Amino acid sequence: MQRPFVHPAVEDVTLESVLYALADPTRLEIVKTLATGGCALNCSKAAPADLPKSTQSHHFQVLREAGLIRSERRGTEVVNSLRCAELDKRFPGVIASILKASDKSKKR
Repeated sequence: MQRPFVHPAVEDVTLESVLYALADPTRLEIVKTLATGGCALNCSKAAPADLPKSTQSHHFQVLREAGLIRSERRGTEVVNSLRCAELDKRFPGVIASILKASDKSKKR
């Protein structure tokens, strides 16, 4: 039997852990993909296709432990969703601002 995923309670999520998780370009891209993909995608669609599965797993673990995503097993797939509403209550506008700023910096 597989171990269940552990997700921090929203009140335990710190700004430092969120910023640390989003400082990595790959994890930032995963969060952007989840944000634009209706906030719920399976792992293979959210992560860059060229990443090895072990690396994908590591990035999803960091995002999950930071409180940014919720992971749920559905059969053989793992579906990840961005904790949009919860994070916006905890840190109003922060995630949207980070995603917007990263889009602007890419256009330069």
